[in-house]
Order: sequence, then structure tokens, then C-alpha cells
Amino acid sequence: MTAKYKRVAALLLGLSLIAAACGSSDDDTSAATDDAAVVEEEAMEDEDAMEDDEAMEDDEAMEDDEAMEDDAMAEGRPEIDISFDGLEPLGDDFEYELWTVVDGEPVTGGVFDIGADGGIEISSDQDVLYGHDGATTVVISIEPADDPDPAPALPKPLAGDIAEDGSFDLTIDHPAAFGTDFSEATGSYVLAAPTDDGEGNALSGVWFISVPGPEQGLDLPELPEGWVYEGWAVIDGQPISTGRFASPDGPDDFDGFSGPNDGPPYPGEDFLVDAPDGVTFPTDLTEATIVISVEPDPDDSPAPFALKPLVSEVPDDAQPETNLSLEFGGVAISGSGTTSVG
Repeated sequence: MTAKYKRVAALLLGLSLIAAACGSSDDDTSAATDDAAVVEEEAMEDEDAMEDDEAMEDDEAMEDDEAMEDDAMAEGRPEIDISFDGLEPLGDDFEYELWTVVDGEPVTGGVFDIGADGGIEISSDQDVLYGHDGATTVVISIEPADDPDPAPALPKPLAGDIAEDGSFDLTIDHPAAFGTDFSEATGSYVLAAPTDDGEGNALSGVWFISVPGPEQGLDLPELPEGWVYEGWAVIDGQPISTGRFASPDGPDDFDGFSGPNDGPPYPGEDFLVDAPDGVTFPTDLTEATIVISVEPDPDDSPAPFALKPLVSEVPDDAQPETNLSLEFGGVAISGSGTTSVG
């Protein structure tokens, strides 16, 4: 029993003795007992408040200890100076994270995003990105915001080995990233609207096939887990998705713009109904840009990711159901940096 409850019990006993000695009436005794109950309740409320205050102090102390531990972990670790070419801002629900690999294990160096000017915006509580003594590799991952998982997420767009002088180049073809630069990717597509019930809209659809057949029109490398391909038609500067797919030998996951008929069992889309804001369907895709991008999965951005291995400008004289070629879009993202070595 706490000292406060002992004082309350003594007070109750004293009031009972006083009532008996004075020959108090039942009413007086009841009143005295009520007063004591009020005192006891107030005492209990005071003790609850004290316990809440102590719990808050414990929580704050734990937070301070965790912050000190983070500072201690960062203290003495080498800073990383890094820059990127072509890496773009992510959606609100995701962020980039830098990792260094030490004895085969990833160690976080901080989270960041890319600003509108292309610069790095460090979004963690630290001011710089950190490496680690003995690190051999730098890896960039794409993580959910407020990620509870301490391990790297699956999508890793860039990685590179640290040289003896502490310098490193980040590329997509490093084995810790994609393991390919997509330079061997090829593709063909046709303008057609096979899901249309009417006529006259044959230039309002794009299908990643070759004709006659139809046959598979894309030759793409298999992606690591955490990535998918996505087709796009850029119409008057606005990218419109044709759907996402893991492999080009089957259909994609979207037919929201198509008509009532079945399309070919390959990636593609007709642009006939439910046009997004700023675009009118049916349309004419001549002079549009057709793109195959590589997208993180999951992904909350409505725009294509920075990696676009296949691209085509549709000729202004393109004819329906005629094979058109997609060309390698070049390696659009890379990075480089330095860190001290120990």
C-alpha cells in the first residue's frame, strides 16, 4: 500500500472514531464517510496523474535514448558524397534509401528523395548520408515511407562497388540492381483498335505485337522481383498507361479504356472510352510517343519511372495494323560518389 493510501485509511479511521465519541447521528456518520470517500477519490486521481506523468517521462527518456543510440551509431561513420543523373522524385508514399554492404550484410546510410531541381533531399533525421567502414558496395533501394522493415525493399534501381580510393559509380546493370542495361531489348507495335465495335478508330489503339499473327512483339529481359514493365502512349505531352505486365508473352493488367470486344492476348490498349482529364478519346496516335518503362512494384506515381528502355515516335504517316519499331531508349539513370575507406 502506498503512503498516500495509508494516509487515506488513517483519515477514515479517525473520522469513524470521532463520530462514535461524539454520539453522532447516522446522518453525521454518513456525511463524514462521504467526505472521506471524496478525499480517497481525489487521492486516487492524484496518484493516477502521477503514474501518467511517470509513464510520459519514461517514454520521453526512451525516445532520447534511441536518438542518442542513433547519434552514436552515426558518430565516426564515414560520410557519403553522392549525386545522380536522371533519378526522379517518387510519389508521397515512397522514398529512396542508401545502403552500404559490409561482410555481405546491408547497413542503412539514410533515406532521401530527389527534389524538383534534381538535387538530393535527405528526409531522415540526419543531415548527411553515411557509409560504413569496411563497406564494399553501395545500393539504392525504393522504400515505403515510414517503413517498419529494417531490411532493404526489393526494388533496387542502382548499385555499384566501392573502389580502393573510396569512389564508386552506380549503374542499373550491377548484379545488386537489375543486372542488365536493357541494351539488348527490342520491340514492335501496331496501331489498331480491335476492341472497337465501330469503324474509323483504327489509329486510337496501340498493341505490342507483330503482324501477321498476331505474335509477341516485345523481347525484354526478365526483371528482378519488385519490378514490372508498363506501356505508355504520350498524347499531347500527357502519358497514358496501357497497362502493367511482368512478361510480354501474355496480356497486361488493364483494359479500362478499351471497347467491348476482346483484344489480342498481349500487352496493349485501345483508347476509346473513359478518357482521363485533358485527353479526348477516341484519338489519333500518329505523332504520339510510345514507351515501355520499368516500374517499381508497388508504385504510387501516375507518371512513368525514369527507366524507359524502349521508345518510339509514331510517324505522322503511320498506317493501321502495320509493324512499327521500338528503339533502345538509352540508360537514363546513374549515380556516382565518394566515401572514406577504413
